[in-house]
Amino acid sequence: MSNQKRRLPLTALRTFEAAARRLSFKDAADELCVSSTTVSNQIRQLERDWKIQLFVRKTRAVILTDVGRSLALTISRSFADIYTEIEAHVSTPGKSVSLAVGPIFGARWLVPRLEKFRTSNPKIQLTVRHGPRITSIDTMPTSVAVDWGDGHWPGLDTKFLLNIAYSPIVSPSLLDRFGSLSTPADLAHFPIIHQQDRGEWHEWLRLAGAPNVKLQNEITLTDSNMVVQAVLNGQGVALGIFPFMNSEVDCGSIVRPFETKLHPKRSYHLLTRPNARETSEIKTLCEWIESEILGS
Repeated sequence: MSNQKRRLPLTALRTFEAAARRLSFKDAADELCVSSTTVSNQIRQLERDWKIQLFVRKTRAVILTDVGRSLALTISRSFADIYTEIEAHVSTPGKSVSLAVGPIFGARWLVPRLEKFRTSNPKIQLTVRHGPRITSIDTMPTSVAVDWGDGHWPGLDTKFLLNIAYSPIVSPSLLDRFGSLSTPADLAHFPIIHQQDRGEWHEWLRLAGAPNVKLQNEITLTDSNMVVQAVLNGQGVALGIFPFMNSEVDCGSIVRPFETKLHPKRSYHLLTRPNARETSEIKTLCEWIESEILGS
């Protein structure tokens, strides 16, 4: 048998890491801008080449096997180390930093403020990445991230940033078509938009004193920005995430018909790798985010 090392299929490993992290071939395909078939074929090829099973495939889901879970953890950690090393050496040494954020925080909070950061810190080359859901230091893709969770990220330094609240939002055009939303019971006659967890709507209805309202004509969208766009297009009523929707409500493009707010147990936190703030540009970015949160 040859002692030559097996060549690592890096593209397929990146595909497997995304599928393992998201537990969805389709979501991995969307992230990587390829087809679901490509994701499936690359993972099957890995399984054939290595003679192991990485996933248990079910009708509507995929589940990692024990060996798949172990391999995914190792690959995620390795990719994170590569990203960190690249950040340290690529571009202007000591003056570039990557920030990972979720879709709605990035689009609704960060982007409107980016010009202010660039003006105040012209020598810092900032790269903003769409970050995956972070569970620990092993899945941290950058040195700095903003993520939503319960405050527990093993191995990372964390600092609370802000709480959010859910409250129904609707477009004026939908109100013109379906009538007013005077009470929560009126929601039974409107198309409803869910974001992943349908339990949030039921919890809001309970909090609003209308637990028996039967929602109909429902659709689920898994991306928070897609939810906002669907509401703006008059496609349904959704639970808006506040304070991120304040500007749309203030300008009248979206209506918030009820005052009742559902406060989730999780909140937004600033995450950094240990000792990352010792780097001047990372310290500057973190302090800027914290000051902007306090001032918003």
